[in-house]
Amino acid sequence: MTLPRQRGLTEQAADAAIDTACRLLRLPSIRNEFTEIADRAIKDQMTYRGFLAELLMTECDDRARRRSERRIKAAGFPREKSLRAFDFEANPNIDAATVHTLASCEWIKKSQPLCLIGDSGTGKSHMLIALGTEAAMKGYRVRYTLATKLVNELVEAADEKQLNKTIARYGRVDLLCIDELGYMELDRHGAELLFQVLTEREEKNSVAIASNESFGGWTKTFTDPRLCAAIVDRLTFNGTIIETGTDSYRLASTRARAEEPAAAS
Repeated sequence: MTLPRQRGLTEQAADAAIDTACRLLRLPSIRNEFTEIADRAIKDQMTYRGFLAELLMTECDDRARRRSERRIKAAGFPREKSLRAFDFEANPNIDAATVHTLASCEWIKKSQPLCLIGDSGTGKSHMLIALGTEAAMKGYRVRYTLATKLVNELVEAADEKQLNKTIARYGRVDLLCIDELGYMELDRHGAELLFQVLTEREEKNSVAIASNESFGGWTKTFTDPRLCAAIVDRLTFNGTIIETGTDSYRLASTRARAEEPAAAS
């Protein structure tokens, strides 16, 4: 389709031509915001180049935002969590500087693992989701799953002769976040299938896990001692281990809120 071009367009005709051109070129952000940007350009006395740069950067920024939103959605996080919302003062076991260094995602670039170890309510899942979200926003492909859900999916894939395909799919993402590892005992077959996923990703792509059990207690989840040792090795080699402690700040926060009316009275 060729748009008619003529000099001396009225403002209304120019707006219509811009709208049509943006639809053809698939520039939704410029189409939605060009009137506001044009008005601001007149007010700020922008040059033509400055005005064009403003239009193009608006489109680029919006596309980057939409890509981030798609990656975050594709990750399958169960809820929104951010580092900004994490209360580091409530859990002094977690070093803010270490976490903010992890947010740069250099460890993902280097295909290194991350282990978050601690009791329930100490911020493991929050941290896992928040760091996964940071990675997705920076352009990495991320996938979140519960340990038991992953193992069940692998068992079903093996039964349906789709195991290699499923392992390859989990192997392709840049960061695999496995939550609640250690909450339930895995039979030998399930543990071996999980081991295959970790082996597929070893030194190729990063794995981040959250567990309520110290490594010494993982023999309750992985009952074969040698397999347990091999899994721990793959999840810790060249990695970062953050121990979130044993005191639930979530429970402490609930108790503090419950005591507020009594204190006020």
